This record gives sequence, structure tokens and C-alpha cells, in this order.
Amino acid sequence: MAPSTRPYSGTMREGVGLREVAERAGVSMRTVSNVVRGTGRFSDATRERVLRAVEDLGYRPNTAARRLRTGRSGVLLLAVPELTMPYFAELSGHLLREAAHHGCTLLIEATGGRPEAELEIAIGRTDPLVDGVILSPLALDDQAAAPAGHRTPLVLLGERVHDLPCPHVTIDNIGAAREATAHLLARGRRRIGVIGRQTAANAATSATRLTGHRQALERAGLAYEESLAPAVAAYHRADGAHAMRALLDLPEAPDAVFCFGDALAEGALHVLRGRGLSVPGDVAVVGFDDVEEASYTSPPLTTVAPDKPELARLAVNALLERIAGPAGAGEPSVLLAGHRLVVRGSS
Repeated sequence: MAPSTRPYSGTMREGVGLREVAERAGVSMRTVSNVVRGTGRFSDATRERVLRAVEDLGYRPNTAARRLRTGRSGVLLLAVPELTMPYFAELSGHLLREAAHHGCTLLIEATGGRPEAELEIAIGRTDPLVDGVILSPLALDDQAAAPAGHRTPLVLLGERVHDLPCPHVTIDNIGAAREATAHLLARGRRRIGVIGRQTAANAATSATRLTGHRQALERAGLAYEESLAPAVAAYHRADGAHAMRALLDLPEAPDAVFCFGDALAEGALHVLRGRGLSVPGDVAVVGFDDVEEASYTSPPLTTVAPDKPELARLAVNALLERIAGPAGAGEPSVLLAGHRLVVRGSS
């Protein structure tokens, strides 16, 4: 697994302050301060000019001075399982931009999906400079986290909805998986394999997406066959390739596969090409996540596209609301972002 990392975004330039940003944007220093802090009134055009100047000059707010003035640093922490996975890398980029839009700095940490690392972050054992945490857990133990309380405001991301008193940002994974399978059924496919089933505890991605897949089969009057859903250890390309080989070696191979992640689908496509099979002629393929590579596979991959900018907006806004005040601070809530099925050449 990747080690914990906290990369810094942007280029710091010595001696750059509010005055330089204000001169570059053609506005007052007070306007720059308001835009950076997300307070006061200003037009969208003004905000864009200021943010462009901030980026061009590499300006970063003085967190020590901000903490003395407001009691807050403006530093947020994002913790994800792996930054090497394209989905988490892309989502992190959206969260970085959303945090910057609110004048905040976002630190990023890779937990490796380790339960102990996720628990430490969930209960607020982080850098004291951090105002709040956005955590995307794989194996978080709710029973262990709940009694400890939350010294740091927390927002959760991901498929599994946790029993913790904090906002949870996700998409309708069951509905999205049901739509993906229904798409394959509408293309006349009747023997649909699944790549992404996991047997580990708290495997929420597997559980929710498999539920949606099975619902679509049931609505079409088809039975679910576990032999068409070989278990995978993780959601990397190699896992997708291994599962695709197992499916093709069945006495009756599938005519389509629904992969619970685009990386799994890339591995499946690699094996199909190696076996001399055409996509979608012999086997149709659908993925999930709509990472950038999905547009460049051969053929381009049909995939479920979560609204990543909306996921980022909902998560950052929910966290800033919890940081700002106690209203509703102990109330759990589920915030749903949208999704859509992007149909390309693989199906």
C-alpha cells in the first residue's frame, strides 16, 4: 500500500501577500480577503479574477495569523485509501479545487485502507492545525469510532453509510449499478458476468453494486449465478484481468461483464484482447467511475460517471458548516450527488 503522504498543491512565492494579489486582480485588499475567506459580497467575475491572481502568484494565506484572528487555520484534511487509484486521484483534485474556492488549504493522506489508520483519523487524532477531516474509509469500525467521540469535525465519503453522527456524502450506488446492468440487458445480453464481488467484511462497494446488479436481473426475470461473479481481492487492473480469465474459462462464458471499477474493466479488456475476442461483439463491458482513462481504452469504455465535482462541493460545504457552528453538529445526514451512465463503444 502507498505510504501516508501529504503533498502540497501550488507554488509558494516569497513575499506575496494580499497587496500583490489585489494589484494583480485590480481590486481592494479587503475584497481579496473576503474572496479568500469566502465572506462578504462580490460578483462571480470578481471572485474569478481574484482566484486567478491567487493561482498565478502562488499566494497562500498565513495560517498562523488566521488562527490567532479566528481560532481556525483554514486547513482541512482529506484521507483516502490510495492516491494511485485513478478515481481517488481525480476526486482529490476536485476536492483541492473546492477547498481553494473557500480559501482553505487541503492536506491529503493515503490510509492504505488500514482500519487502525482510518480509526485514528475518524476520532480526530490528526495534526492540531487541521480544522476538519473528509475521510473515505474502506474498513472503518463504527463501534470503535462512536464511543470515542469526534474532537475534529468529520465528513465521510464512500459507498457504505456509517452509523456515526456526521454527514455522509455518496451517490445512489444501488441505482447506478441497476442502470448499468439494465443497459446491458437492453443490448440483448443475458449472461452477464460481474467483476468486483468481495467477501471481506465492510466491502461496501461490492455489496451495494452487487445489490443493484441483482435487482436488474430480477426485474428481467433472470437468476443470479455466483459462478458469474468471481471474488476479487482488490479493485486493481490485475484483479480485473484475473477475474476475466476465470469467467472466460467457464463452460459457458458470459456475453457481457459489469465491472465495479474502471480499473477492473481495463484489466478485463486487456484479457479479452489477448484471447482474440471482440468488444462489444463477443463480450460487452461496462465499468464504474468514469476516470479519464475510460475515454482512451480500446474501445472506449461505457461506465457509470459519479458527479465528482458535486461530491467535492457537498463534502467541503458540509465540513465547513460543521466547523462553523454547533447547529446540527450531532445529526447524521446522507447527502447524495448525482450520477449518469456514459455510453461508449465497449457496450
